[in-house]
Amino acid sequence: MQGPTEVACNKETSDQRQEVKVVASVVITPSTNPNHVLVDEKLRHTGSNRQTSIEMGAHDAVRYSGIDEDLPSPRAEKSRKISLLPLIFLIFYEVSGGPFGVEDSVGAAGPLLALAGFLVFPFIWSVPEALITAEMGTMFPENGGYVVWVSAALGDFWGFQQGWMKWLSGVIDNALYPVLFLDYFKAVVPIIGHGYPRTIAVLVLTSALTFLNYRGMTIVGWVAVLLGVVSLLPFIVMGLLSIPRVEPSRWLVVDLHNVNWGLYLNTLFWNLNYWDSVSTLAGEVENPRKTLPKALSYALIFVVAAYFFPLLAGTGAIPLDQSQWSDGYFADIAKIIGGTWLCWWIQGAAAMSNMGMFVAEMSSDSFQLLGMAERGMLPEIFAKRSRYGTPLLGILFSASGVILLSWLSFEEIVAAENFLYCFGMILEFIAFVVLRIKQPTVARPYKIPFGTAGAILICIPPTILICVVLALASVKVMVVSLIAVAIGLVMHPALKYVEKKRWLKFSVSSNLPDLETEVHDNTQSLVP
Repeated sequence: MQGPTEVACNKETSDQRQEVKVVASVVITPSTNPNHVLVDEKLRHTGSNRQTSIEMGAHDAVRYSGIDEDLPSPRAEKSRKISLLPLIFLIFYEVSGGPFGVEDSVGAAGPLLALAGFLVFPFIWSVPEALITAEMGTMFPENGGYVVWVSAALGDFWGFQQGWMKWLSGVIDNALYPVLFLDYFKAVVPIIGHGYPRTIAVLVLTSALTFLNYRGMTIVGWVAVLLGVVSLLPFIVMGLLSIPRVEPSRWLVVDLHNVNWGLYLNTLFWNLNYWDSVSTLAGEVENPRKTLPKALSYALIFVVAAYFFPLLAGTGAIPLDQSQWSDGYFADIAKIIGGTWLCWWIQGAAAMSNMGMFVAEMSSDSFQLLGMAERGMLPEIFAKRSRYGTPLLGILFSASGVILLSWLSFEEIVAAENFLYCFGMILEFIAFVVLRIKQPTVARPYKIPFGTAGAILICIPPTILICVVLALASVKVMVVSLIAVAIGLVMHPALKYVEKKRWLKFSVSSNLPDLETEVHDNTQSLVP
């Protein structure tokens, strides 16, 4: 998910879930009983303004209302669920966005380790994270995503901490993309390179992309498809043009005595994480039980291929000058292979990629806030949807965070984001293991096929990697990130106090199972 810095091409080298108010309509479908019972019951507010929710495990199977079926709602009729192809491209942009930013792996370790890294590292990090997301996302197909997983395993307090750290990490990440887009575009319009024109351009671009998110997830999904094609097409052309130039011996170059392991590992980690972000859109996905695992598996292959083949073409087609391999060097390679026109094409593709990453990240961030509000962790107003079915307040909060953080440097943003992201992933791994051990009989529409012991073992390599990333952080990044964590620790009891005083209204959606009710033995499925 890393964007490149600006490259001057005229030089030879680089410079629904829809809100539904239901009196009651809960479908109970025992998986072993042919008699299906439709139960209608009145759901009332409790003394703390929370709606009574359905108890998990109270029946053989409880359906997430509105996830697998269309409920009669005016807003539901105006918006559609995300289908498989747009979901694949949304995951692609949440994780990658294209090969922009992978050049540092060659500069740090040489062609052989760079190519090997993007083939091996996915098995250490991306595959475990994607598998866990597929299992947990289909077990809890709602917009809270990883917040719900942690809440179900560890309680609301830690679920809120997960939500705070992951949302803040996502907003920090999204602050990069308008700035990086302008870094490319200023080669065409130099005036936006600094000062007030640049500030105004950041505001205008952020507002325009935010409006896309406001207009609905269907539009965002197909915009992601379009931007994905535009971003990757020049690399396909570059790859074809590079074939006559390729010398396979160039791929085997390595010098283990001159490897910058910190930069190498950070580049791999940065470009192959965030697979769990799609979980906060599970409530907006068409038939998430089947679509989500498929989309994750296809996107995993897509992302690795989008990294590996441009690296294969670039390292094989030109003589190695390792010092030149840094962010944006693909544009220089394109000029060498195809000419100035291909250089500018890749430059424009990089700018479009930043737009795609922005809209995908904002979708996940804003729907996460909606999901937290549906679980009563945030005020009910965050669960309100626009006439397009989008979380209006969540979008506004996420956009405001992007604007406020856009003044930070690229290095500061990346470092702070990685630190908070790692904390959140630790909670996810713990929640996954706890639910596997404490709730083994709860049916999972998708289940990691290694047994509980094997599922636990796949968490060990990424956990070790997280510890390495945290250890490599600077003292400044640690202090700033720990302050952010401390804010979350205070914010949760503060919101509980606000709820107790009834200064703001909090409620749990009546469509969702009760995470606080312990699942009984031999419980069947949360999702039929």
